[in-house]
Parts: sequence; structure tokens; C-alpha cells
Amino acid sequence: MADLITALEQQERDLVFDRFDHDDAWALGSRITAIARDAGHGVGVDVRRPGLILFRAALPGSGPDQESWIARKSAVVLRMEASSALVNERLKAKGVDPGATGWLDPAVYAVTGGSFPVRVRGVGVVAAVTASGLSSMDDHELVVSGIRAFLDTA
Repeated sequence: MADLITALEQQERDLVFDRFDHDDAWALGSRITAIARDAGHGVGVDVRRPGLILFRAALPGSGPDQESWIARKSAVVLRMEASSALVNERLKAKGVDPGATGWLDPAVYAVTGGSFPVRVRGVGVVAAVTASGLSSMDDHELVVSGIRAFLDTA
């Protein structure tokens, strides 16, 4: 568990943007969607900042449940300013059930992998990038691979 937390923390240190605007959100969301489509994944992909969806795609095989999962996973990122997978692992390591505490209501927050912060150097977290439709960690890895590919070409 500690190794996974360390790896997730390293991802967040590595995957930092120099800037992020609406065009970047579209390009990033499109990149993740293309990766998912090429792999045959039926997922929903979302990029949002508080109060505004910047990108949304629903690939064949995704369904209405993805909307709920995306909203709740991204709520974790925007509140905790860490990936939903990292928040989940940190709480598990402490033996904390996030739903039982009352401060992360399961109707609003999905403390499970699949959403990752857009952290801009010198600014902080400005958005959340989310995938839903695979296992939690596969959703997480899809988003991370898309962010890596995006940053490698930026």
C-alpha cells in the first residue's frame, strides 16, 4: 500500500502543466478519448473546473452511470486537490471509511480511482480530468497515460 501511495504521489509531482486553458482542455480530453477508443474502451471522459465542463465524451459502451461516477470522482479531486486514487489509498492506509465519516458523502464524492488534478505550476489545481467505465485503477491509468502523452507534446 505504501508503495502505491508513493507512486501516486510521484505521478502528481511529475504531471504538472505550465498552463491550462479551454483549448488545452479540449486537446487533453480528445487525446484521452482517442487512447480509449483505440483500446476499445467504453468510457466517459470529462475535463472540468468548478462550475464548468470543458470537455465531455461518451464512447460506445458507456452508459448513464458514467455521468454520476464522473461527477463524484471529480468532486474528490476538486475538493482534496489530489487524484481520487491517491485520496482513496491514503484513507485506506489510515483505516478510514470516507463514507462513514460524513465529510465525504458518497452521494457527492466517489473516493475511487479515475480522476486526476490538472495542477498548473505556480498556480495549483485548476481542473479535474476524469474517466469512468473501466475498473477504478484502469480509469486512473487511462487518464494518467493521456496526461503524460499531452505533456510530452506540449
